[in-house]
Amino acid sequence: MMSFMRIRFRRSLVVSLAVCIVGFSSYKTKDGDENESIDVAFSTAKPLNIVLFTADDLDRNSLSCYGSTVKDITPNIDRFAKQSLNFKNAYVNAAICVPSRGILATGRYPHNNGVNGFFKMKAGNPTPLLMEILRKHHYTVGILGKLGHSTPKSDFIWDYAFDQADLGDGRSPSLYYERTKAFFEQCKKGDKPFYFMVNSHDPHRPFFDPEIPLKNGQERPSKIYAPEDITVPGFVPDLPGVRKELSYYFNSVRRLDDTFGRVMQALEESGYANNTLVIFLSDNGIAIPFAKANAYYASNRTPFLVRWLGVTKEGTANDDDFIATVDYLPTLLDALHIPLPDGVDGRSFLPLLQGKQQNDRTKVYAEIDYKAGGGATPIRSVQNKRYTYIFNAWADGERVYANNNEGLTLKSMIDASATNAKVAARVNTYQLRAPEEFYDLEHDPDALHNLIHEPRYQGEVARFRKDLEAWMVRTYDPLVKVYQLRNKPSLALQEFYKLYPEAKELDQDKQRYSRGGLGKRD
Repeated sequence: MMSFMRIRFRRSLVVSLAVCIVGFSSYKTKDGDENESIDVAFSTAKPLNIVLFTADDLDRNSLSCYGSTVKDITPNIDRFAKQSLNFKNAYVNAAICVPSRGILATGRYPHNNGVNGFFKMKAGNPTPLLMEILRKHHYTVGILGKLGHSTPKSDFIWDYAFDQADLGDGRSPSLYYERTKAFFEQCKKGDKPFYFMVNSHDPHRPFFDPEIPLKNGQERPSKIYAPEDITVPGFVPDLPGVRKELSYYFNSVRRLDDTFGRVMQALEESGYANNTLVIFLSDNGIAIPFAKANAYYASNRTPFLVRWLGVTKEGTANDDDFIATVDYLPTLLDALHIPLPDGVDGRSFLPLLQGKQQNDRTKVYAEIDYKAGGGATPIRSVQNKRYTYIFNAWADGERVYANNNEGLTLKSMIDASATNAKVAARVNTYQLRAPEEFYDLEHDPDALHNLIHEPRYQGEVARFRKDLEAWMVRTYDPLVKVYQLRNKPSLALQEFYKLYPEAKELDQDKQRYSRGGLGKRD
């Protein structure tokens, strides 16, 4: 089988041809910085194609190229990483499916794009989608998997689309290969550049349990892992039930890798590989407690691999600069020399792809409003290399947090709580939360010890509070009033009910606040 790892990079030739045929153009970015870029979209050379491959609920640290110790877990992604620029400080700005993908499509935070939960933009929302912009510039736009989650507008129709049911429940590497080949063939006939969003449904729940028969066209992963083969992340306790469920998760990670390999194979066979920018990332962290649908370090960290022949240097890593998915749209448009629409929150990191330096890449902001069901659980956070500060606007000591990603992991934790005080405290932290959390990631990367009231950290806490509030004001976050009134609970609650009116009824039974029927659902 021909595989994507056999691509022969002729970097000097490609760069020389690009300079001779296209030339470089100098222009101003959104921030007024002078930048230099190949005018790809409007040149006489082959226009640049884009492939975005997303994993579904993948913890960055599950990949070997990001430090996983699970043996032979992601051979295809690891080979791709050796051909790519690897960002070590990349983050999603909303660690939950639909809002996360809405950010990719708009370059705006959820409180500005209208996708802050499991629902579409309101009719008439003028925010342009990346796909709409590219289509206006003669791109064919295609998608595989996660169709509803990745299409913020109800009336937007992709040029080529196959969803979960047409892809073996989104878990068939062979069908992804066939659908990808067909898309490339269609693009050749149309003689237009393409934007192709390929979304695996792995390793989203349900994880692959080898004892459960395959269904709906699913395929078996190329390797199966036992509980003793895997590593339990430090933010959950290492219990037998947790380890068992995570072995199933790693099975799904391996099948994700199988799918990625087949898609890259189709790209190579198509002849498009040399003029296609390929990006690999995840929409959010793993679907267990303290990750997905929250704003912890494990929630928002994402792999971010970029291969762009003649621009990115293969096998390199950026360990310093913070980038986020809100920057994805402006970066692509910058690379294609397409004007940036008004109202974008993100900032292009094209200079970083070109091996240049860029200022003010030291932190990221994240948010959550609605989960899949139940009451709103608004969370805001700011993180840099050393610290993360989290504001849980919903937490009042009585509302119980829950989501649909807890599975056997939380059940095992609750069962162990009866005899294990440490686990019991962890469950209590997860379900009730403190209104504010502050973690020293250098010494506590798993965010186990909340330092919000520790005297020696109060200077840093004050700086982070000020920073978060300034960001909320600057980006017109409607939650800012609740934040400013956080030390006046009765007044904060009034503002909370104005923003999330369904919470008032759900508060009649705070034990079931997160499981009530009034929340936003897909």
